[in-house]
Amino acid sequence: MRPQIVLFGDSITEQSFRSGGWGSSLANTYSRKADVLVRGYGGYNTRWALFLLTHIFPLNSTKPPAATTIFFGANDAALLGRNSERQHHQVHIVPFPLSIEFPPLPICRIICCYNITSSHFVAVSWIGAAANSPFVHSSGFSTIGTSDNFSECSPAMLVVLITPPPVDEEGRKEYAKSLYGEKAMQFPERTNEMAGVYARQCVELAKDLGIHAIDLWSKMQGTDGWQKKFLSDGLHLTPEGNAVVHEEVVRVFSEAWLSAADMPYDFPHHSEIDGKNPEKAFLQKCL
Repeated sequence: MRPQIVLFGDSITEQSFRSGGWGSSLANTYSRKADVLVRGYGGYNTRWALFLLTHIFPLNSTKPPAATTIFFGANDAALLGRNSERQHHQVHIVPFPLSIEFPPLPICRIICCYNITSSHFVAVSWIGAAANSPFVHSSGFSTIGTSDNFSECSPAMLVVLITPPPVDEEGRKEYAKSLYGEKAMQFPERTNEMAGVYARQCVELAKDLGIHAIDLWSKMQGTDGWQKKFLSDGLHLTPEGNAVVHEEVVRVFSEAWLSAADMPYDFPHHSEIDGKNPEKAFLQKCL
């Protein structure tokens, strides 16, 4: 059975299997080696995504994903007082372990916590979820539970946080005007400054938990003309922007242990099959 790679996020993930998308490119990179599953939900912030966790990462799973990307924050960073304010989500940073007091800071807050020392899938968790959430424990740390050990065919789950991309505020205004004309908003519903706040805290969280992060917000702004080169409407990705995400995900996966070049095919390459005795080629151990 092929290992699975789950892409969990908002519209930037949902759209990732469009032509030139980073998800489809990732599926091509890992063709016949891993199944890439898209779990993207346009418009979702991290609070709403909380309610999907038990469905995407079921409690009774005996083989959790080999890797998971978590790509939220673009909607959490929508500004209050503007037309996308219902998507805004300001939550609190909760240290891990949960034992000290701390000031509130805004940050996309879905995170996968993996106990590297035990080869157990510990939990996919929400930190700082709303107090009235049915998933929240008295400690304020809400988990979706645990699953069995990984089988010998599946190593520890690789978790990668991806920050929201930068925001081209002029691009957002132009896009709104193309849709609504003179009725379009006067000010953009998102700013690059606020996206940067969420991005920085996402990177810090990954560092604190010892997991991987891709600072897409900073990476893209290192290229001249990033506003039009990487963003189609000031927020979502162009094919070039998708290529950046694909390149970064492959880089992080490869630097960890999930290099496509080092993974075997799920079944024999056709060149290994003897036309007169094909059965011999299929007498192999599963991935």
